[in-house]
Amino acid sequence: MSLTASNDRDFELVPTGVSKGRTLALLSILRGVPLSRCAAVGDSANDLSMLQAVGTPIAMGNANPQVKAAARYVAADNGHDGVAEAVEKFILRED
Repeated sequence: MSLTASNDRDFELVPTGVSKGRTLALLSILRGVPLSRCAAVGDSANDLSMLQAVGTPIAMGNANPQVKAAARYVAADNGHDGVAEAVEKFILRED
């Protein structure tokens, strides 16, 4: 089992080998999209595996320092439309 938390008031207990990063890897295989072309947005320790798996890791402005260190870009906090900012900047962009 693995124990993570998204804040100091809750926790997540998941089976060994289960993580957001592993799930994104499986989805990328199913959809035929390389992880290097994927983006993810996170703010807490339970998001680290997801951020480490993708080519464009994005932290929320209110993310903890460990998550910000894992990110390539830090968006506005969740009170200031940080996810919308990330989607507009990285996901809706023209390649």
